[in-house]
Amino acid sequence: MKVSEIMTRNPVTVSADDPVREAAGRLRTNRIGGLPVMEGDRLAGIVTESDIIALLDTGEISDDLWLPSPLEVIEVPVREFINWEKTKSALTSIGDKKVREIMSHPVITIGEDAEIEEAASLMLSHKIARLPVV
Repeated sequence: MKVSEIMTRNPVTVSADDPVREAAGRLRTNRIGGLPVMEGDRLAGIVTESDIIALLDTGEISDDLWLPSPLEVIEVPVREFINWEKTKSALTSIGDKKVREIMSHPVITIGEDAEIEEAASLMLSHKIARLPVV
């Protein structure tokens, strides 16, 4: 079986100069985990949900870690509001970055006439979940 028989035609893409916010929106809207990143007609990289999540500075687990008891779930404690404000601020600054700053590159690719066994082998050997067809 050929790659062309199972590949996604006309994939949703993002430009390398788009803000990360745009990429995140396309991932969410289309319910997909990754986007080819284009520079004109050229594949420049791939950006994934994991690339975006990795931007969050989680640091080490702090003493602020709070797990609610069943009774505390009913109310929203002030400390959770403060943590949400920090998270919201971090997400805002991340969204302003350009996709080119976080994309994975160079990209492992395959031709549409290749056999799917070759595609599977490439994906396994490079430990990748997406293989653009060029």
